[in-house]
Amino acid sequence: MKKGLLRKWLIVILPLIAAGILLFPTFRAYQLEKQRQELVAANNQSALAAFDKEYGETLRKNKEQSLKLGLDLRGGIYVTLEADVLRLLEESAMRDAIDDVFLETLEKTRQQVEASGSDDVLPIFLKNFDAIARPRGRKLFSYYDTGDNRDLSEEAIIKRLERNINEAIDQAIEVVRQRIDKYGVAETTIQKQGTRRIVIELPGVNNEAEVRSLLQTTARLEFKLLRNNAQIVRAFYAIDQLLKNANIQTVSTTQATVSTSGTASASAPDSTTPANVAKDSVKADPYAGLTDEQKREKFKKDYPFTSLFITYFNPPGEGQQPVPIVYEKNEFPEGEYSFQIPEENLAKYEEIMARSDVRRIIGNEYQVLLSAKPEPFFERQGIKIYYIYSVLAKPELTGDVISDAQATFDPTTNAPMVMMDMNADGAMNWARITGANIKKRIAIVLDDRVYSAPVVQNKITGGRSQITGSSTIEEARLLEIVLKAGALKAPVKIVEERVVGPSLGEDSIRKGVVSGAIAALLVVLFMIMYYATAGLLADIAVLINIVLIVALLAAFGGTLTLPGIAGLILTLGMAVDTNILVFERIREELYRGRSLRAAVDEGFKRAFNAILDSNITTMITGAILYYLGTGPIRGFAVTLMIGIVMTLFTGITVSKVFFELILARGVTTFNLGQPALVEQQA
Repeated sequence: MKKGLLRKWLIVILPLIAAGILLFPTFRAYQLEKQRQELVAANNQSALAAFDKEYGETLRKNKEQSLKLGLDLRGGIYVTLEADVLRLLEESAMRDAIDDVFLETLEKTRQQVEASGSDDVLPIFLKNFDAIARPRGRKLFSYYDTGDNRDLSEEAIIKRLERNINEAIDQAIEVVRQRIDKYGVAETTIQKQGTRRIVIELPGVNNEAEVRSLLQTTARLEFKLLRNNAQIVRAFYAIDQLLKNANIQTVSTTQATVSTSGTASASAPDSTTPANVAKDSVKADPYAGLTDEQKREKFKKDYPFTSLFITYFNPPGEGQQPVPIVYEKNEFPEGEYSFQIPEENLAKYEEIMARSDVRRIIGNEYQVLLSAKPEPFFERQGIKIYYIYSVLAKPELTGDVISDAQATFDPTTNAPMVMMDMNADGAMNWARITGANIKKRIAIVLDDRVYSAPVVQNKITGGRSQITGSSTIEEARLLEIVLKAGALKAPVKIVEERVVGPSLGEDSIRKGVVSGAIAALLVVLFMIMYYATAGLLADIAVLINIVLIVALLAAFGGTLTLPGIAGLILTLGMAVDTNILVFERIREELYRGRSLRAAVDEGFKRAFNAILDSNITTMITGAILYYLGTGPIRGFAVTLMIGIVMTLFTGITVSKVFFELILARGVTTFNLGQPALVEQQA
């Protein structure tokens, strides 16, 4: 095969191979999920446990990479939350300064916002403040401080309020995301809408009351003293012994039952080997003679709790390397410890920690929490490792003492950090707490997840603190949002709530597939009837187009919705429209007496501008729909824009490759649907 022809074939084949690779996780996830559902329906718990052990991680990874179905296709709950900006304005004011004049201004603003439905709450508030409060001698600094003693102007107050309002949704999104993640809903969509709203889609969930309670609970931001000490390590050792003994008792009871029934009996020791020798060899090395897999299984049985994570002892002094700890006996050096747990062990870990007997071992003094996010260093290597923290259960401070927080860079080291400001009460308590815990760590906890655990370097007075240790500015920004989630108190309320049943989703899928199939069939028949052989080539190019669109949606983590299916159907018509423009130009060139090769080249060349113009205008429309729209409208816009790009590729490149492959065979005639074949010299 000539190199030129090989390149042309590769233009068609390589995108299809890439599409197959991108769509394989979707196929594999569907296949595994179907098998799992069959086991669930059959209530075969042992087979289900074996399936989860063997394929659980594979299913999870493939679902993450697969094409997701939207709420309208899969069923679930759709919720729109709205931040109460007026409450934020009220809570941001100094408590002692609030009077009837201020409350009257807020009430007037509330009435106007509810009547107009406007998102621009602050301009309305300031207008009412000028009309109601200023004539009575009030100024903005009568109710608000700037958080910066160097600038006490009203302009600084307005800028701070604007920043707080703009960030209120980001804070609410972080709190909601944290709660949804703990709720265990997969494939959740959380999007910002406008300046005050959050749209949440929870596929596969139908417990409306539970979701409502989850979303409307007030966030708890707390500062707790970290205590990763030998006492908590001894508690972990005790948990190991508890689980191990419970397992031994279960096994012993089972064996006794079996022995009593006469179906089995205990085997005697080998008479050729002294019992004490066997015992000594086991003591010396309990894993001797075992394969690697057997060693791992035995280790899990010997340490059913602590085998889920890695424990390090951090020796005191500079430059000391952490030492891994094995829970062989209840003897641990005093000092600082750290605990790392991989994501795949979290479910088992949380199941154990939820047990009442385990909670009794931990006691009421301590609380064991997980980090909110994976460790960034490991995550950059594609591994998700979380930290386990032991903290004192009683918080030293709560988030209501924070007046402001801002992510920035350290001017001396250029490292990311967060500047945190507290009110007068908070500053006084913070000075006491930091003074008593120099060189110790304080955990910043939101909804029982640790976002940061900085080391106290010295006593902090004045209420202004620098929190260092963030590896990136994005991490510092997240910490800023968390800190302000407990400071700004912009509560969210549910303004819209819809439940889509799975049966309705299945019906939507069925109707979408049927309508798509009918549309595709009509397009295929029309092209073949009107353009004959050329129409068949166009139909093949269109099918390739659809496959590539779906593959790209999966690659970008997109969600296929009912409007998305409508976008696919629209793409069918647009794709053949591109071919129609090309075919009509080729016809014109043939009628002018050009050879088939020259007509094909000229047809594609002259049709390109018209094709490009029409697709660019449609692309602009899709971009506007995506930017201004939400939910289903965005789904339609995304599918439409991807379809336009793929249409240009298949309509121009793939279709021309088909013509080139035919012309390479020496063909001088081609049926483009004319009443008679037009034969020209090549």
